[in-house]
Amino acid sequence: MPRSYKRLLGYAAAAFVTLAIGFLTLTPTGRYLSRAAWEESKILRGRRPIAELVADTAIDVRTRQKLRLVLAARRFAADSVRLRTKESFTTYSALERDTLVLVLSGAYRDRLKSHTWWFPIVGRVPYKGFFDFTAAKRAARALDREGFDVYLRPSPAFSTLGFFNDPLLSTTLRMDSLELANTVIHEVTHNTFYAPGQAVFNESFANFVGSRGAAWFFRSRGADAAAAEVDRRWADELLLGRFWTSVYQSVDSAYDAHPESKADRLAARATVYARARALLVDSVAPRLVTIPPAAAARARLDNAALLARRIYLTDLDLFEAVFQREGTDVRRTITRVIALAESRPDDPFEALREWLRQPPPHPQPQVGR
Repeated sequence: MPRSYKRLLGYAAAAFVTLAIGFLTLTPTGRYLSRAAWEESKILRGRRPIAELVADTAIDVRTRQKLRLVLAARRFAADSVRLRTKESFTTYSALERDTLVLVLSGAYRDRLKSHTWWFPIVGRVPYKGFFDFTAAKRAARALDREGFDVYLRPSPAFSTLGFFNDPLLSTTLRMDSLELANTVIHEVTHNTFYAPGQAVFNESFANFVGSRGAAWFFRSRGADAAAAEVDRRWADELLLGRFWTSVYQSVDSAYDAHPESKADRLAARATVYARARALLVDSVAPRLVTIPPAAAARARLDNAALLARRIYLTDLDLFEAVFQREGTDVRRTITRVIALAESRPDDPFEALREWLRQPPPHPQPQVGR
């Protein structure tokens, strides 16, 4: 290689490193990613193999049972559901705090539009997770001052989309066994498929896979009562998804009826949310099986909370309809949904709708129930 060419490559590499350092230290996104990388490195440094912990008799029996369940759910996700588990959930990290991250969402008050953040690779997303809780509260106050609805809530788990070998965290281990299996399957779904810039689709799809996959997992172990409880929880998710969709449509219609006046739009939205509160308490909550009515009554009602909920609960009936058409086969449903989403990267939900509008194929043998 000519010396001049080597020198040119050296200059290019130095320029790249300089730009990267500048991005990570001088820009808000860079500093945020640096903090996230530091926290992730601490989590990764503290990992211990779950198999080793399961064999450690110094650890209490209940914890070891839940750790065995995690390994079994992970193995089931890989072998039966055919998800790309990679090395996720083979290790465990204990945190020094009860909350992993605070997740911030923001929304315009006079229209149903989320505030979004851009990140490399994943594109724009309608939420932002903070390891630094002081920074999270500061960012929430800043959004509020800018005139946004703000919704800040804790989260016990997250996925790095397979870029790192995500360990099980002590915050996640506090879940009951049903939610724990659901979470493992949900998170490794992101390893398998993640559409850039389609956070709502990704999370709603993973919600479906986690729920239906967990029910299948417990049924395969002969734990029919546990599987039935997972199904009841999923039925409640479907019911709430329909309710939040109806609220979304009502708020959107109220805004459309007052295109010229922000004050009128805000007044109309207040009326819609008041009616939604009454409907939630009087009609929806009594039909929920696994969620106490009091918890439903406390649900926050504003645009930020509404859009945040819809990240995980948007058009769940579409995934369920594909599931039914695919003979209630979880594995085949996942394959179908991914193929459809990849065919319409700009609107994966519409890809599902278009496929469901077609005449159903001949019945297929039922496998992944």
